Amino acid sequence: MKKLKTFILLFVFTLTGFVHVQAQRVESDSPLIGKWDLTINMTSVQIENLGLFRHGLMASDGFPGWLEVKLSGFSTLVGYYVGYEGSARPIAKVIYDASADKYHFTIPPQWMDIDDIYFEFTLKDDKLSGYKMLAGNKLEWTGVRAPSLERKEPPIWGNPLNLLTNNMDRWIIPANNKFQMIDGVMVNTESGGNLVSNQKFNDFKLSVEFRYPEGSNSGIYLRGRYELQIEDSKGRTDLVSLGGIYGFIAPAVYAAKKPGEWQTYEVTLVGRHVTVVLNGIEIISNRPIPGITGGSLDSKEEEPGPIMIQGDHGPVEFRKFVITPSVN
Repeated sequence: MKKLKTFILLFVFTLTGFVHVQAQRVESDSPLIGKWDLTINMTSVQIENLGLFRHGLMASDGFPGWLEVKLSGFSTLVGYYVGYEGSARPIAKVIYDASADKYHFTIPPQWMDIDDIYFEFTLKDDKLSGYKMLAGNKLEWTGVRAPSLERKEPPIWGNPLNLLTNNMDRWIIPANNKFQMIDGVMVNTESGGNLVSNQKFNDFKLSVEFRYPEGSNSGIYLRGRYELQIEDSKGRTDLVSLGGIYGFIAPAVYAAKKPGEWQTYEVTLVGRHVTVVLNGIEIISNRPIPGITGGSLDSKEEEPGPIMIQGDHGPVEFRKFVITPSVN
């Protein structure tokens, strides 16, 4: 009889614990879970207050952003956020207020000496709308689900296109341009504007030869949205080092040469999946890029986009820049 009572008590405790655990799964089916492409609206006064500017051909309908929300454990929503600049920042907790049917979260600043940034928003008809408080500025924003960019068939490659010409006619020249052609080499002598190709691309292969001086920093934006980092990384292989997709994918190994030496990139981008070969060594192998990186031209991931070369950081040179687009 004693054994039977013990068994019953254990069964009740187990059942109670199971019910409690099941009851905690309040967010497991949250419609917020997923990746979102954001458009952040700013007035001219807010842009001036924050010291921002529209570089290159940045979309005129707002600044790009990106949000990922996922489930951690049974009931906690966490995620990542990418804003106008910087890398993907972790979100410790996304809180849902059922009484107001609103979500909110807070993240610390990254490259600005300001208070934490507060976000509040709603989800309706599978679209987000809300605002964020940034240094006293209330910035309205909207969001749509990011596309999968899944490809049903392998790419068929077209004809290679050389983006380096003596008159730089394959690029839209920015107002503060510091790029120039010198003896067949495209040189950015100092911090200036970003170059944007006048042609847009879906899937492509990209072959580049580049070099930079010690301590310099630049980048190549694939479709104008995903920054392939160029930087004097001094032995690092992290999310912001040479060969990485800025803030998202670190190179598997260190394959950089010394500053001042010519280096090579062989890049293949198909849908979201990217492969990067640096100096003959594969450092990223067919990895999916989660979303746009800081400094992107726009957040319209479903559309083709241009190549953008970062010119607003440091000196960089290119003696080869050939793109082979897909034709399907």
